[in-house]
This record gives sequence, structure tokens and C-alpha cells, in this order.
Amino acid sequence: MTDRSFRFTHAISRRPSASITDGLRAVDVGTPDLSLFERHHADYVAALRETGAEVVLLDPLEAYPDAVFVEDTALCLPEGAIIMRPGAPSRLGEAAEMAPHLRQLYREVREISGADAYIEGGDILTTEREILVGRSARTNAAGIAELQSLVADWGYQLREVITPEGVLHFKTDCSLLDGQTVLATERLAASGCFDGYAVIHTAPGEEAAANTIRFNDLVLMPAGFPQTRDRLVQAGYAVREIGNSEAAKLDGGMSCLSLRFSPGA
Repeated sequence: MTDRSFRFTHAISRRPSASITDGLRAVDVGTPDLSLFERHHADYVAALRETGAEVVLLDPLEAYPDAVFVEDTALCLPEGAIIMRPGAPSRLGEAAEMAPHLRQLYREVREISGADAYIEGGDILTTEREILVGRSARTNAAGIAELQSLVADWGYQLREVITPEGVLHFKTDCSLLDGQTVLATERLAASGCFDGYAVIHTAPGEEAAANTIRFNDLVLMPAGFPQTRDRLVQAGYAVREIGNSEAAKLDGGMSCLSLRFSPGA
């Protein structure tokens, strides 16, 4: 078993734009503060760079309020990148904006192209043994089927799972901690989708802490969830808390803010 599902040489992130105030949200809990979002984002990028990775920081895209959430635009694997087809109509252009940046780093870039296919990176969890894809309001069966065909010759097994009702993305409720361990909410873990993995549950009332990222030797998690943080620390992980209050107003978390990969590894 390798550790290529959480050790990376590169990341791509994009600074938030002033239009972020018009970003999509399931429930309106307030308008994001751009200056605070920018500070949180800078802390996030600094933490990624601290691990030794090369971080490409892209300029804001004013035409796309949700473009800061770059993870939804692509799936990045060592063999190549696959451009997604976001399920939110207002976000379709974001994938096209990301494609040329990935082509500079990868020899092979493929694309989800079916007119009826929708899939977002936030619904995809890549582990050492498989690619889990959650069916959701943003990812449909046609998108999952096309992704499966695109990764088959790279040797990946893909498994479709169901995102809980009322949860935006599959990874809203889970994240990878290492090659065999997942952090997940109890409601998602109860579905049995992580049978065969070790699971650490988020603490009661701290379900929003489930979206973390393991990036090399650091686990980056949103600040403000002390019981879940303590569970991760007690399990032996090096944890870095990052402010996420403004991204959370737009249903965003740690994984949403970057693409993480090792091209050609």
C-alpha cells in the first residue's frame, strides 16, 4: 500500500473574488466578509506550502462567485486530470477556466463531456484502494458512469455511494485521514459506505468538522470544533486549524479550496 492518496507535490488554489457575496448557498446564514475570507484563505495556502508542496495561487474570477471552490472543477490523479462538469449551471464555466492550468502540469487531461452528465469534485473521495463517488444534487448517475469509463484504463475501481439527504456533497460529511482511516459524521458512516475502513466520528454537534484534508503530514481542519480536534490529536495526527467561517456561509470547507495532486507520480 502506498500513500499517494494524501501525499502531494502540488496544489492549486484560487483567491476569493469580491463577487463571493453572490455565491451559492443552501441556507442564507449571512453574507461572507471578503477581507476575512482573504485572511483565512491566505492562512490555508500558507499551511499547504509549509508542507513543502508547490502551490499555484490563481487570481480571483469575478464572473464566477463560487470559483474559489476549485475542487469541484477537476479530479486530479497521478496518471492525469479529469475536468468535471459541475451540476450547478452557474458554475459550468469554472471547469473550462481550470483546464489550461492543469494542462500545464499534466501530460494527459480528460474531460466529462456528456450533455446529461454532471459531477463535482466535492462528491469524490479517492482512497488507496478505490474512488468513492457520492450521488447528490450536483452529481448524477450519468456523470458517475462517464467518470468510471475515463479512469478504467488507469486501473481505478470506482464505487458509487449515496450522499445523505440535505447534504451538499459527499465530502461535506467525510474526509480521508490516511490510507485506511476516514473522518466521517455518524449519519454518513451509518450507511455502511466505509465498511473495511477505520472510521473516526466527528463529535456530536460538530458535523461541520468532517470536511478536512490530509495534506502530507498535516491535517487541515476548520477552526471551532474542539472535541473533534481532540479526537484527531489523540489518534496521532498533526492538526492545523484554519478559520473557515466565511467559506462555511457558502457551504465550503477545507477540501473545496484546493486541488491536490502529484502529476506523474
